[in-house]
Amino acid sequence: MILRAFLASLLAVAATACSREPAPAPPAEPAQAQAPTRLEEVPLIPREALFGNPERANVQISPDGRHLSWIAPVDGVLNVWVAPAGDASAGRPVTSDKARGIRQYFWAYRPDTLLYLRDSGGDEDFRLYAVDLASGASRDLTPFENTRAVVYEVSHLHPDQVLVGMNDRDRQWHDLYRVDLASGERTLVQRNSERIAGYLTDPDFQVRLAIRSRDDGGSDVLRPTEDGGWEVRESIGFDDFLTTGYLSITSDGRSAYLRESRERNTVALYEVDLESGERSLVFEDPRADVSDALVHPRSGRAQAVAANYLRNEWTVLDQDIATDMERLRAIGPGEASVSARTLDDTVWIVAYAAAEEPTTYYRYDRAGDGVLTRLFSARPALDGMPLVPMWPVEIPARDGLTLVSYLSLPAHSDRDLDGRPEAPVPMVLLVHGGPWARDQYGYSGYPQWLANRGYAVLQVNYRGSTGFGKDFVNRSNHEWAGAMHDDLVDAVQWAIDRGVTAKDQVAIMGGSYGGYATLVGLTFTPDTFACGVDIVGPSNLVTLFESFPAYWASFMEQWYRRVGDPRTEEGKALLLERSPITHVDRIQRPLLIAQGANDPRVVKAESDQIVEAMQARGIPVTYVLFPDEGHGFARPENSKAFAAVAEGFLAVCLDGRSEGIGADFDGSSITVPVGADGVPGLAAALAGHEQAVRN
Repeated sequence: MILRAFLASLLAVAATACSREPAPAPPAEPAQAQAPTRLEEVPLIPREALFGNPERANVQISPDGRHLSWIAPVDGVLNVWVAPAGDASAGRPVTSDKARGIRQYFWAYRPDTLLYLRDSGGDEDFRLYAVDLASGASRDLTPFENTRAVVYEVSHLHPDQVLVGMNDRDRQWHDLYRVDLASGERTLVQRNSERIAGYLTDPDFQVRLAIRSRDDGGSDVLRPTEDGGWEVRESIGFDDFLTTGYLSITSDGRSAYLRESRERNTVALYEVDLESGERSLVFEDPRADVSDALVHPRSGRAQAVAANYLRNEWTVLDQDIATDMERLRAIGPGEASVSARTLDDTVWIVAYAAAEEPTTYYRYDRAGDGVLTRLFSARPALDGMPLVPMWPVEIPARDGLTLVSYLSLPAHSDRDLDGRPEAPVPMVLLVHGGPWARDQYGYSGYPQWLANRGYAVLQVNYRGSTGFGKDFVNRSNHEWAGAMHDDLVDAVQWAIDRGVTAKDQVAIMGGSYGGYATLVGLTFTPDTFACGVDIVGPSNLVTLFESFPAYWASFMEQWYRRVGDPRTEEGKALLLERSPITHVDRIQRPLLIAQGANDPRVVKAESDQIVEAMQARGIPVTYVLFPDEGHGFARPENSKAFAAVAEGFLAVCLDGRSEGIGADFDGSSITVPVGADGVPGLAAALAGHEQAVRN
């Protein structure tokens, strides 16, 4: 897509620490003599430490360098806090959300103004709000019902305005507006009467390019004409639709950056002259796609670029920051990224993390020798806890395709830290969503939680995952419940063959597509998995397509051509054949299903219908429903409640350990319409639970 990403990172974690101290040395290797030999010797990590609110997250600095900001709880609800840049201890909340919490925010270039996005109950109809720090006033900039705001541009050239797409006129298509930050007044820039999927604007707020989907599944890149119309500048074919797109335009308006896969496999970064169309290669990696770019805050020019095969690797393009990037690499063996920069580029906010070390934020002052000041440590409750490494592995699929994957092992099972357990242990195959997304190296609560409970965790980038070239993506076409699932089964066999786990000791778990993969695992390969945990997964691909949000109209042809086309008899038959609901009779193993009632992507009916089908056939199922959640769980109270149920479910299935439900339902909206007796202690916990719905 060509939209600029201003959305804040989700619940990256940090804790309070205000002293100006040098960056620490990399952590020492754990003493082998102290390595536990039994699971019982490994301290149990509380779910609150893993899934509760972060103490501080998404740390940023204002463009003028005057304010430091972050997300932190107020009375248990995440809000935006602001402090003077030189005194984090003086932080104060500047928003007052009392329900769902705020997770996405960013700074405007107007002094003392920040912006945040919030939906209601997980419906993904995000509204954009502006906060004036001087007055404390908050203004809804998109005050329209059933409208999803899309931020296109904030710019130092127009500090008092923001470019926003809104679909209040037509639910399917976004019109483009300038919105005044002080008054909230909006001015129409572009009425979307041509089925435009997205716009590329420059920092001067001029529309330079637009994307329009074609009926063949490809898209046309358009440019505006002098008479107010559009002309086709270039075309992107179906095979390249997911892997080619314009990213941003430099501040001088002369050049655009393009992620390009046409006439190649892996995605490279090109610079394109907007007047002549001439392209120049900026960076390519034969193993993996371009994954990220660091651009100068004023000029908009790329200074470094990353590609992510096994791990994210940065290449410096601009020697002006070469020394800076070396200093960041010296923080430790994990990965450092620049999350914010002042407009004059004198101060950076740096986020550092490793698989076994949650995010730590630093202030980096570039002047002189460059001083790294540790701001906030990772979740303090996890300090000293037995977090485990994540091992990148390459797994061969049956047809020779290489599947980049990640293995996390329980601390007691890999005492010599070589990535191979001393003896097989139960395993959870944790399947990512999308499917056009990927797993990658880094800290994540789910693998750490599951490993601490005694399970190996295998995360597989099956065909269709992004980041490994367009051929890898396109080999998933029409392969839902086909070769995509074969990849997962092959990865399980790989783990068995290498002594990671044993047959009949493997569970499958995932969200969104990962939830679908879980249902496929228990229906298409019913003997492979001991049990399954489906989080917001579709059960019927025909009804899934019928219920997609209206504003997905520009992308629907991709779904039809990559998964199956319900507009044809053949396509509908394929979708039904690949739908778990069609094969529900095959389910033999325990199943836990979790759903958000307000999910706009995989609606509640997707879970309802397979639960009803299982009940009609007398097949046991446990169904967990959250009335104030959408596509996944945003409220930490609900995350903890779900984890408590899933933990008890897996303990029965795989004989791992469980913390018990305890007080982890407190403040949650959890309901269990079906199958509470399938998890030890669940019915009793529900009997004493006072439901709390917070939209």
